[in-house]
Amino acid sequence: MKRIALLLLIAILALSCFACGTTTNEETTTAPEQQEEPTQTPTDEPTQTPTEEPTDEPVIPGVDVMTKAEYDAAELDAPVVIEAYVQAHQSWWDNKITVYLQNEEGAYFAYEMACTEEDAAKLTKGTKIRVTGYKGEWAGEIEIMDATFEILEGNWVAEALDVTDLLGTDELIAHQNEFVKFTGLTIAAISYKNGEPGDDIYVDVTYNGETYSFCVERYLTGPGTDVYEAFATLQVGDVVDMEGFLYWYESVNTHITSVKKANGAMTKAEYDAAELDAPVVIEAYVQAHQSWWDNKITVYLQNEEGAYFAYEMACTEEDAAKLTKGTKIRVTGYKGEWAGEIEIMDATFEILEGNWVAEALDVTDLLGTDELIAHQNEFVKFTGLTIAAISYKNGEPGDDIYVDVTYNGETYSFCVERYLTGPGTDVYEAFATLQVGDVVDMEGFLYWYESVNTHITSVVKK
Repeated sequence: MKRIALLLLIAILALSCFACGTTTNEETTTAPEQQEEPTQTPTDEPTQTPTEEPTDEPVIPGVDVMTKAEYDAAELDAPVVIEAYVQAHQSWWDNKITVYLQNEEGAYFAYEMACTEEDAAKLTKGTKIRVTGYKGEWAGEIEIMDATFEILEGNWVAEALDVTDLLGTDELIAHQNEFVKFTGLTIAAISYKNGEPGDDIYVDVTYNGETYSFCVERYLTGPGTDVYEAFATLQVGDVVDMEGFLYWYESVNTHITSVKKANGAMTKAEYDAAELDAPVVIEAYVQAHQSWWDNKITVYLQNEEGAYFAYEMACTEEDAAKLTKGTKIRVTGYKGEWAGEIEIMDATFEILEGNWVAEALDVTDLLGTDELIAHQNEFVKFTGLTIAAISYKNGEPGDDIYVDVTYNGETYSFCVERYLTGPGTDVYEAFATLQVGDVVDMEGFLYWYESVNTHITSVVKK
């Protein structure tokens, strides 16, 4: 019996050892599978950052880091994981941040991603992050919702892709959320949400006869930013180039990040500062033009900043008929000078949307001062001038009329330019009835020939 009891005891001990050995092996086997943190990587193996080699382990159960094609193919409400680079973000608030993301494959929009204020400061342009969330959609905009993120190593900034020619096509939406640019858009309307500056700006633009609605998003580029303030200076009819993120709201609703007048149109100050013979581009409104001939036309132009004289601008006869008073055009040419007159030479033009007519500026008191030339080519008026002499070029009516006037004891030479206001016009015929000593008021364009040589467009005897 003692032997049997001893054998039974040995058997029990053996079984106990076997059971303990099995438990130890299972713990050793399963522990590495639970190690998801990079800090658990063996020290004798080099640690690979996520930017060099994405982890083979899914970030959330069953979901690996996706390519853009895989993200696009995912169903709505499906879990998604992407890696991309911050291009911009909206204002942080309530531990949330909305981020515009892009990589070499495409772009993403992470809406109200969970984020501490401290981490928000780290999301600088170009920063690489891994985003985990769920694919959502709102009014056509595909976005990542209920998202979290982690910052990775790596930095990349996208260049703006020109998608102007895709406006109005089915191909445009393939670039949703990308950083893009548009050229040659015409402003059709500008309005502020809630009616006044401080909130979003709604911008309607036209291209190829179609209208598109863009937006200056106040949480992205709000008051005080260059793009927000720029819209205070833009007007309906201005032709602009824009950059922004190709957001979607029912249709394209780009979140604008920059805007400038197309083709680098100059301010008047920039035009004045340009060297002679330098290329210039201006946008202004036709106030008058001389006779068309030989596919050329000379035009008097003005905008709210000042005036310009485009000499013998290339123009078909058909287009000349379109250059009615007030028509807005963009003129490209070279800055020239002749006898003191600053003009645009070798010019071409295109007609823009917009119409504006200048009122005559009274510059009578500037006669004889250095300040007068600052108004060169503007539509101006003079009051109380005395006729000192009237003569016709070539001695008889039919050509230019030279008119000397006096004011405050000084004499100034004006001109009735026959290609602008020639025989048959009211002003030309009026000089047949005027005499030396008559006191008159005049309007005209402040042309320059050695000194002031106004091209007269109207004269009234006092």
